[in-house]
Amino acid sequence: MFKPGIVAAITGALFSFQAHAQEADEKRAFIEANILAVFYHELGHAVIDVMEVPIFGQEEDAADVMSVLLIDWLYEEDTAQAIAMDSAFGYINDPDRELEVAYWGVHGPDEQRFFNHVCLFYGANPDLRDELASSLGLPDDRAETCPEEYELAADSWGYIFDEADNLDTKVSMVFSPGGSGEDAAIANDLLANEVEQMNKDFKLPQQVSVSVESCGEANAFYDPEDVSIVFCSEFVTHLDDMYERYWR
Repeated sequence: MFKPGIVAAITGALFSFQAHAQEADEKRAFIEANILAVFYHELGHAVIDVMEVPIFGQEEDAADVMSVLLIDWLYEEDTAQAIAMDSAFGYINDPDRELEVAYWGVHGPDEQRFFNHVCLFYGANPDLRDELASSLGLPDDRAETCPEEYELAADSWGYIFDEADNLDTKVSMVFSPGGSGEDAAIANDLLANEVEQMNKDFKLPQQVSVSVESCGEANAFYDPEDVSIVFCSEFVTHLDDMYERYWR
């Protein structure tokens, strides 16, 4: 028979292992949610380019909007909420506000992108997402307009997707794995599956290439000259570091 002290030690070790496993799962979910959200954002740029979508305002904002819409449209409610929450925090690169805000940049300030993301996702289904919006600090004054903001965004992008669906010539996306190491493997596995699934229902008038590459920096971008989306494997390391520093 085990002595009580040994039993306590074993039980403590088991709880420690379970907590570590749960934390590992939560970190992986955070990383994957942000890979997907970033991919949808870059896909927004690709759609704008190959569909010749007129944009009245910042193209980066339009791509952010499409990313939220795809999270809402492609997933069951529980999964959509988990992805939306994790990817909202992906916008907060400087939570301690140690860096100067680049108001001159093409992207809006992190906090504004965060709340736009939350508002749009909440506005798609306020009854089911009120708790999520509250937990993420969406102010009541902004929440009142979110359903209308969502409807406008869904109508605008919905029209573009309908146009793509009715094209005479429709081409699938092509995925090319790349990079090396565990970070690249995470991105390769996730994006390969995502491209495969999206190709079943969504095609464009021109082939868009999607690849994972080692870029020497944490980045993801759409290249209109090559009609390609590049996801840098270093971005996975950035997301891992972000989780460890701020969200664990």
